[in-house]
Amino acid sequence: MLLITGCNGQLGHCLADLLTDAICTDVKTLDITNADEVNKFVKDNNIDLIINCAAYTAVDMAQNDSWNAKKINVDGPKNLAKTGAKIIHISTDYVFDGCGHLPYTPDMQTNPLSVYGQTKREGEIAVAENSDNYVIIRTAWLYSEYGNNFVKTMRRLGAERDSINVVYDQIGTPTFARNLADVIVKIIPQMTPEKSGIYHYTNMGVCSWYDFASEIMEMSGLKCRVNPIKSEQYPTPAPRPFYSVLDKTKIIDAFGIEIPHWKKGLKQCINELNKN
Repeated sequence: MLLITGCNGQLGHCLADLLTDAICTDVKTLDITNADEVNKFVKDNNIDLIINCAAYTAVDMAQNDSWNAKKINVDGPKNLAKTGAKIIHISTDYVFDGCGHLPYTPDMQTNPLSVYGQTKREGEIAVAENSDNYVIIRTAWLYSEYGNNFVKTMRRLGAERDSINVVYDQIGTPTFARNLADVIVKIIPQMTPEKSGIYHYTNMGVCSWYDFASEIMEMSGLKCRVNPIKSEQYPTPAPRPFYSVLDKTKIIDAFGIEIPHWKKGLKQCINELNKN
């Protein structure tokens, strides 16, 4: 039996759409920070594979809420990994400091700048140390037709305003959650202890948040002007990595997957949003 934690999040929701036989939980139905509850749930439901999408993702709030961030991002994954079930654990580009200028491979040195990034890195280590058959997937700039995200915010603001300011000096790759969910489904039957490790997945290509916002307006048919600004003009409590492009070579080679360009993923998402 397959368990998806964090099923109300963007990726969890997309996975639940694809894996209709899975048991889907959120914080109300399974507290992953409670080891006894996790062990009992996994045993009672004969869970042999866990996809952990549950996370404390409020990056700025985490700066002043490190206790809860650690409970959810470190203790939770550790509890899940210790059950003995195979685990696919979702992590983040925020484990890097973004000071490089070449795409990050999974084995490159991590150096998180924020509490969120630090707890996500510690969560990776907890999974690796407590599971014999695991896949950790770092992703970035996730969006979908579900929940709150950059694409939906830009479309809302674009419909309300004549212009908006968006940072142009943070570089990465947007990831359509449905594309990542498709990849996870392909990975599941290929999981072996020999393939255990950290992998990177985003859509292909590279852009700034400014480029991303401009493309969202264009594809959505919105006339709102996007103005490029520097990050220093839009300060946030938690520092962001300036460059967080992830190298996907390892995941492509290991699991034989194809990765669409970010613009193709965005077009898919906007088509879904337009239906609704």
